Amino acid sequence: MLSAPPLTQEKPSGTTKFKTSPSIRHGAQGTGPIVMTTRTEDGGFSTTEGTLHVSKPFRSRSTKKLRAMITFEPRKTHFDTTNETSGTNEFRGFFTLFWMSLFLFTVQTYVSSVEANGYALSFAFATMFSRHAVTLALSDLLLVSTTILCVPFAKAISKGWINYYWTGAIIQHAFQTCVLLITVTWTFHRQWPWVQSGFLTLHSLVMIMKMYSYISVNGYLQSISRRSIGVLAELNGATALRDAMSKRVQAQAAAETPVTDVTSTPMEMSTPDTEGVLMKSYTDAKTATALRQRLAAVSSSLDENTKSERGAVNGNGRGIDGVEIAHVLSYHPDEHVAGLAKEFLDLDSELVSTGPEQVRWPDNVTYRNFAVYQLIPTLVYELEYPRTDRIRPMYIFEKTVAFMGSFALLYTVAECFIIPLTPTPDQSFFRSLLDLALPFMIAFLLLFYIIFECICNAFAELSYFADRLFYEDWWNSTSWEEFSRKWNKPVHSFLLRHVYASTRASYGLSRTTAMFVTFFLSAMAHELVMAIVTKKIRMYLFLMQLVQIPLILVSRAPVIQRNKLMGNVVFWLGLYAGFPLLCVAYVAY
Repeated sequence: MLSAPPLTQEKPSGTTKFKTSPSIRHGAQGTGPIVMTTRTEDGGFSTTEGTLHVSKPFRSRSTKKLRAMITFEPRKTHFDTTNETSGTNEFRGFFTLFWMSLFLFTVQTYVSSVEANGYALSFAFATMFSRHAVTLALSDLLLVSTTILCVPFAKAISKGWINYYWTGAIIQHAFQTCVLLITVTWTFHRQWPWVQSGFLTLHSLVMIMKMYSYISVNGYLQSISRRSIGVLAELNGATALRDAMSKRVQAQAAAETPVTDVTSTPMEMSTPDTEGVLMKSYTDAKTATALRQRLAAVSSSLDENTKSERGAVNGNGRGIDGVEIAHVLSYHPDEHVAGLAKEFLDLDSELVSTGPEQVRWPDNVTYRNFAVYQLIPTLVYELEYPRTDRIRPMYIFEKTVAFMGSFALLYTVAECFIIPLTPTPDQSFFRSLLDLALPFMIAFLLLFYIIFECICNAFAELSYFADRLFYEDWWNSTSWEEFSRKWNKPVHSFLLRHVYASTRASYGLSRTTAMFVTFFLSAMAHELVMAIVTKKIRMYLFLMQLVQIPLILVSRAPVIQRNKLMGNVVFWLGLYAGFPLLCVAYVAY
């Protein structure tokens, strides 16, 4: 299930700064601090659970891209047993009580079913959703395999064979549209039950979002690389002109000055201070000429390798003459030269990750990098993510057992309390809502736990992904805006970066307009899933999501924001009524 972002977090995140203290506590948006003991030589943090590496956010001053709105850092989910704050939370006993109560309720259901029917479960639902399992698995494998085409496409972009803006973007959108159309057509052709159809459709949307983020980020970096090449060439021209003017002034001064004065009072100019001290005067002629020649050599080398975009760039991004010279020239007394140098450094910094690996574009465009990205439970592509340095087998075992137990409970609720009460047109509308409200709420909580706590954490562990904040405390939400922001962080991050921020930066939309566009796209995706699952086009869910926009604006009123308890009660009432209302509307009408 998708979610739309709240679209109010437009504050740019500053660059994360590290301290070299022996003990560091790194907080994480409501998840509490993660205790980190010592700093490693490669920039990570050594903990009892492995070494964590932090990928710092960045926002370009020259391009004004809102990329820093999404940050990755070592964090843990609220219900993770390894989360230190979960073990000290004063409400932790209610979490234990919930699972014990649900287990006893399930056992009581089994006993009652055995006494009445002679069996605990009929497994009719299992027979239905296991139908065509092999075909579904092969179809999903083919879907995932097609995403590998992103790598040669990104390579073509990095080598300059395809301009992402706008040829590459058009090709990208056409391909992703074809993937979605083929998936939808295939599910209708197979006449699968709603479980199989819903799963393949949702997974196709996930793969499309992953592909979009991967290609769009690499396409964006292509434009940044080209801009940096242009700025470097302009910087070379500016320094050459400055050098020529300096030589002319020196020649005029030499012609007007007696020879004895020249030999007795040689020109003494300070050299650039690479440590950050502003230059009080320009360099001597020899130093200036040497700097200009090195800069010209780097610029010409980049121009000769525009097909590979960064032909003169070292793999790890260190020791590059152009960057070193730009650092020196950023303190140039001439404002134009210093401004060009700073702009080049700003652009170049976007091409290099800020984590310990210092990944430089386009060195990231490899099949291995893409395969790891596919395993990482995120929909937003980055050059580098915070990582752990080992996989914990017991942690994988714990999440596997939790998945199997939660799924067994979910199956019991679905077969015993939802499917038998499936509404029909001749039944009472309000009675159907009352019968289905609690079973749907329990099913939602279990499904949420399975996806975001079990599956996402397991894949994060297998891919060494350290940022485990897949959700926040959405159960404390006081508005639908807060709920949509917190309950599904991967989708929220994707919409925030690639829809909301992108439309604002590219088309200059206002916050309200960009919010409407984002909600509209999210609502269309939700309605598409419902249309495929129910084989009906009713637009109920689409309209319900768009109604959230005026409700969000109303919820921002100070009188409502001050009453947190009332807001939370209204939120839970809406959630309780929403699921059975959608079921009754789509199934019976």
